[in-house]
Amino acid sequence: MKRPFLAAVAAIVAALLLCAAPAQAHTSLKSSDPQKNAQVKTLHEVTLEFADSVQFPVVVVRGEDGKRYEKGGPVVDGPKVTAAVTEPVPPGRYTIAWRVVSPDGHPLEGEIPFTVVGDQSVGAATSAAAPGGSSSAPATAPAAQADDGGQKGIPGWIWAVIFGIAGVGIGMFLSLRKKP
Repeated sequence: MKRPFLAAVAAIVAALLLCAAPAQAHTSLKSSDPQKNAQVKTLHEVTLEFADSVQFPVVVVRGEDGKRYEKGGPVVDGPKVTAAVTEPVPPGRYTIAWRVVSPDGHPLEGEIPFTVVGDQSVGAATSAAAPGGSSSAPATAPAAQADDGGQKGIPGWIWAVIFGIAGVGIGMFLSLRKKP
């Protein structure tokens, strides 16, 4: 009598875990141009690249005085989002505020600070950049530091399912064991 019940519980748990796997399809920011905390000479556009295709993007380029510099709406090309900015962008500190929707419908947002230095000497962050002054050099390490909405590790609902199943198992063990 115990074995068919346990087999049924195991089958239900396996089905739930297999069906729940697609819900983990949150994406993350892979790279950005300009990169986080970069120093660039000029800014013509902002490019954000995500691990998966995204939809409904919002990109705002804001100066330290609160003035906005984006021009028109962002353009989505699969996992890449590009936004034009008004020119010229004066030297100063700026923040790219972004928000997208991942393939599973989960909204993600973050901010990327950077500095436009104009014709002044550009720091070490851009010295290895390609000709043109933008910081499109290796984007892997700085992009990993970019705020990707905290989508790291195992989602909380998975831990809830694991502990729930463990609790049911312990309860079944205690209720089905032979009593002295």
